[in-house]
Amino acid sequence: MSISLMLFISSFILCSDVLVLYFPGSCVDTVIGLYGETIEVPCNNGTNKPNGLIFTKWKYVKDDGSPGDLLVKQAQKDEATVSATDGYKSRVSIAANSSLLIARGSLADQRVFTCMVVSLTNLEEYSVEVKVHKKPSAPVIKNNAKELENGKLTQLGECVVENANPPADLIWKKNNQPLVDDGKTIIITSTITKDKITGLSSTSSRLQYTARKEDVESQFTCTAKHEMGPDQVSEPETFPIHYPTENVSLRVVSQSPIREGDDVTLKCQADGNPPPTSFNFNIKGKKVTVMDNDVYTLTGVTRADTGIYKCSLLDNDVMESTQFVTVSFLDVSLTPTGKVLKKLGENLMVSLDKNASSEAKVTWTKDNRKLDKLPNFSKLTYSDAGLYVCDVSIEGIKRSLSFELTVEGTPKITSLTKHRSNDGKHKVLTCEAEGSPKPDVQWSVNGTNDEMSYVNGKATYKLTVVPSKNLTVSCLVTNKLGEDTKEISVFSLFEEDTSKPEKNEDGAEQAKVIVGIVVGLLVVAALVGLTYWIYIKKTRQGSWKTGEKEAGTSEESKKLEENNHKADV
Repeated sequence: MSISLMLFISSFILCSDVLVLYFPGSCVDTVIGLYGETIEVPCNNGTNKPNGLIFTKWKYVKDDGSPGDLLVKQAQKDEATVSATDGYKSRVSIAANSSLLIARGSLADQRVFTCMVVSLTNLEEYSVEVKVHKKPSAPVIKNNAKELENGKLTQLGECVVENANPPADLIWKKNNQPLVDDGKTIIITSTITKDKITGLSSTSSRLQYTARKEDVESQFTCTAKHEMGPDQVSEPETFPIHYPTENVSLRVVSQSPIREGDDVTLKCQADGNPPPTSFNFNIKGKKVTVMDNDVYTLTGVTRADTGIYKCSLLDNDVMESTQFVTVSFLDVSLTPTGKVLKKLGENLMVSLDKNASSEAKVTWTKDNRKLDKLPNFSKLTYSDAGLYVCDVSIEGIKRSLSFELTVEGTPKITSLTKHRSNDGKHKVLTCEAEGSPKPDVQWSVNGTNDEMSYVNGKATYKLTVVPSKNLTVSCLVTNKLGEDTKEISVFSLFEEDTSKPEKNEDGAEQAKVIVGIVVGLLVVAALVGLTYWIYIKKTRQGSWKTGEKEAGTSEESKKLEENNHKADV
């Protein structure tokens, strides 16, 4: 078959299941190459090994539509022959699988390349369209607005991406949510420009935005979408939002509660942006202008400074804020105070006067112990003596006042007792007395002072003795106001039965009296028995004389024996 016939036959190919007349550039495969890198254009999808292969030839369509040759590779030779005379001469080569390799890909390579395969029996051509893509640069927001005005349409900025193919799409977002052009409050204008030398496209997008007060913290970004992916996002931008003052607020920034002598700082704030820096302060009816500052300080306030304070804008006194300032105070007076000396049985009047900015709390303690209420001092006792502290407080203020009460009295012995010690070898005398100052004690005998205590004007003294004979012991108590004495009888330990411990001396004496009574009764019984016996004897003698029976004598004898027996007992 002639080559011309083969070319004619090859002009009819099956494309997309439809038989069409082939013209260069129709029904071709597409290959996407990367800008600046080597582009590989396959020949028959990389399967180019027909039987009887003679040569493989690559050609292309020039910009003016005319054909141009690139290279030929003979089947018997290892190297291809480059036939291109234009810019492809140094950039084209052929791979082992007959693919065309184009170095340093550019947009000029976006055209149709054809691989012609000639064998002993056939001639076939495979056309491939090459497209060159380039990922754009990262998006950047330029020409930012210095500020946005509340409710006013303002150009916020311009987002730009460069050197892309095909051109990138740009999307504006606020707080990661896409902004949609509504033609009124949001207007987005995009333009695409091409570089005359490289043919790469740059995309710019201008955003006009109507800001609101809430946008003061909003973040605006620009996202670039491209076929090369993934999406690229610009650095977030924030913008100051200008809006007029709508509200003024006055704050007291000093610690609470405010006490007399404190410094009080008033701070005036407005919600406008930029915020006002100068204000008018109304200090209890007096207008004070403060420039380039938003605070006013009152030093060393007193209760007279309690009242209404205001602040307002310099150019608008109607827009103001009010604050009521309370200065806390607490005045306390206690009668008596300090050291107070009273006599036993006298009365003591205690008065507490207080004047406070709020209800005051009063607590009393005596010798660091809390009292439910202050005792009644109408008739003082020794137990009333002590340190009394009165705490009066309101929030933030506390006052403490005190008096120390001493109750004095002449010593008086209230009790003088005696008892035997547990081991039965000593006598213990206890003398109890009341008096203040604390009484001193003197005993009339020597002994061992075992114990002494003094609580609430009551003194207890103990003395241990070993009496060798019956004694009368006196206890003498004295202080600067006077003295008192009392006596007690103490029996000798050696005249008493010590087999059993006695509880006290009075008990021992009672025991002795009882023993004496019992002995006396026994003596009387014996005398009665003896008298009766004499009487019976005389009677029996009379009977013998008169001749009485023995039976009567026996009964009388029996009674006599019984009486004698009772007397012995």
